[in-house]
Amino acid sequence: MYMFKYVMKRIGLLILTFGIIFVMSFVLIKLLPIHVNIGADQDPLIAYKRLEGYGWIRNIQKQPNGSYTFERVPILAQLWIYLKRIFLHGNFGYATTYGEYINQPVWGVFVEKLPPTILINLYATLFGVPIGLGLGILAALKKNRWQDQVINIFIILLISLPLIVLGLLIQYFLCFKLNWFPLIMNRGTDYFTWQTFRSMIPAVLALSLGSIARYARYTRAELSEVLTSEFMLLARTKGLTKRQATLRHAMRNSMVVIVPSILSEFIAVLSGSLIIESMFSIPGVGGLYLNSITFQDYDFFMLLSAFYTLVGLTAGIVIDVSYGFIDPRIRMGAK
Repeated sequence: MYMFKYVMKRIGLLILTFGIIFVMSFVLIKLLPIHVNIGADQDPLIAYKRLEGYGWIRNIQKQPNGSYTFERVPILAQLWIYLKRIFLHGNFGYATTYGEYINQPVWGVFVEKLPPTILINLYATLFGVPIGLGLGILAALKKNRWQDQVINIFIILLISLPLIVLGLLIQYFLCFKLNWFPLIMNRGTDYFTWQTFRSMIPAVLALSLGSIARYARYTRAELSEVLTSEFMLLARTKGLTKRQATLRHAMRNSMVVIVPSILSEFIAVLSGSLIIESMFSIPGVGGLYLNSITFQDYDFFMLLSAFYTLVGLTAGIVIDVSYGFIDPRIRMGAK
């Protein structure tokens, strides 16, 4: 019951926080100048009428010199029109300035671009978690020995390298010099063929290597602390071998901190994929997000900002609730 109340409270706070961030983003975006994209053979009036149909402007007037003037709809009125369009019609808007997607529904483009982003983040997590945990466990069990020193050097190097530098090194050595992988991801929607998977590997490596180092650091620090605790000494005095005490007690207790860190690291990887997707030409939502800012396409920006905000807030709830599932002694919301 305590956990249920806690989760309901957190969901309520999530909705409130998401609403505040969403409104702030909308207001700040609408304070920027309106960018009207007019094609070479397009009647300017059509472009302005389209914005009028979106509820952005009104009172369009053609001036004697051929230019057009208009009056901006108040921001709160625009927000009401935007929310009504989403909740009543499921319409998140159309691309207005994003060159290759002009007049296309932003939701359709978003759904089309989502699979590559999910796949490279999923592959990075599946690749990084076991290796990172394995290195962290080995470093903790061999603390202050040569194995621990080598793993620590590996961790420090990878954590110190910015993600963009790591991506460039992978491109130069693995893709250009050794020619093991293509420089960019293959086009098309056959995401589960070997050729497409092979073209994803450089981006997956760039995302996962930093995560491996952080997983190893979390695991080493937590497991080292648990191995030196008093209950581990008690377990050994009761006749358990070092292997049995480590597997039955040390690993289980250290997972209370490690598992939530894995979830939080996944969110960090998802954020980092914004850069990596651009570097390796991954046709995902990361590149779409950055280009929506470049092209000043407000409907694209709002949808993708809402997506990343919702993922981050949801992950916070999942991380907190996971403590209660990992360790039954923890009861969120109990007094």
